[in-house]
Amino acid sequence: MSGQVVVVGGGLAGAKTVEGLRERGYDGGIVLLGTETERPYERPPLSKGYLQGSDERDGAFVHPADWYGAHDVDLRLGTTVRSIDLGARDVVDGSGTRTGWDHLVLATGSEPRRLDVPGAGLDGVVHLRTLDDSDRLRALLRPGTRVVVVGGGWIGLEVTAAARAAGCEVSVLVRDPLPLLAVLGPELAAMFADLHRENGVDLRTRTEISEIVAAGDGTHVGAVELADGTLIDADLVVVGIGAAPRVDLAKAAGLHVEDGVVVDAHLRSSNPHVLAVGDIARAHHPFLGTHLRVEHWANALNQPATAAATVVGADEPYDKLPYFFTDQFDLGMEYVGYVGSHGYDEVVVRGDLQGRELIAFWRREGRVLAAMNVNVWDVVDDVQALIRSRAVIDHDRLADPDVPLAELL
Repeated sequence: MSGQVVVVGGGLAGAKTVEGLRERGYDGGIVLLGTETERPYERPPLSKGYLQGSDERDGAFVHPADWYGAHDVDLRLGTTVRSIDLGARDVVDGSGTRTGWDHLVLATGSEPRRLDVPGAGLDGVVHLRTLDDSDRLRALLRPGTRVVVVGGGWIGLEVTAAARAAGCEVSVLVRDPLPLLAVLGPELAAMFADLHRENGVDLRTRTEISEIVAAGDGTHVGAVELADGTLIDADLVVVGIGAAPRVDLAKAAGLHVEDGVVVDAHLRSSNPHVLAVGDIARAHHPFLGTHLRVEHWANALNQPATAAATVVGADEPYDKLPYFFTDQFDLGMEYVGYVGSHGYDEVVVRGDLQGRELIAFWRREGRVLAAMNVNVWDVVDDVQALIRSRAVIDHDRLADPDVPLAELL
């Protein structure tokens, strides 16, 4: 319970790790190193309530400004770690300062993928990852602004909903036949396509971009050119084509990196004194029986408790099922579970798919792998119980809204 823990990464995962350590009674030194100048904050508001103007900026922060000092956490903002020395057990930051550790927790998160087309560096081509990004984007979303969103994932669609709420004209460009196809499959992805089109979004699928074209001034975006030569006028281009885990530090240090930092169920890397949490952690999941990297908020929120337990010597593996949520227009949704590489046999819908008030269950061999509740609430605990039971459940009972979920087991 003594020594020093250094946490690299000043986001939600890093902040919850230092909180977890103090809650566990760890009384050694704690240093939290963050590249940004803002104290740790949560990211969901950046594309949801804060971007839409319904949430206050201060609501995004994980802790009040005085929390870190009150809990004896050495919070160093605006500090970028350049290297990790496993032998000396220290990290070196951009100023050359060495900070020693007995345990090191990597919470470096992920970064937006960039478009690789001519014009991608023009003014008006933006990404959404930081609070500053959200501030800038919020200021740009004005009635009549012509916005092109590249990518039909969660970030892209949430930004689209915020832009439409602000009165912007929005086109969404998606490579696949449907947005969210890889995540939800065709049965449910179509629901999101319909939702956006009904709300005035120009959704274009099976679309490739060849160039972002400059306006007359030569420096600012003026249009997006598609592979077929079509030009879409644009004042603003929002790129939401996914994110990549920030693993360069871990890789350079010699840790096992393969689609993230590979860790065990206790979040220990190939060096047992180095842990990884959040977006970068490819963790062994005891229930699912596989290594899994999840980039959603719930992992950054919950994995740090396991990391703190591991540091203080408690045996508490991380086995929470993957969870994420979204809010778009009048649709609110929660998803829990994991379909996995073997895929699914069918999707069973309980409720009104056309009215977008339902629970959808992804099944394989009669067992529920994952489920999504849309505008239906307070069911996640029951859904998790269905998944964890691994029980074969009758199709008709699963689809029947009059049969309580708790009675299916």
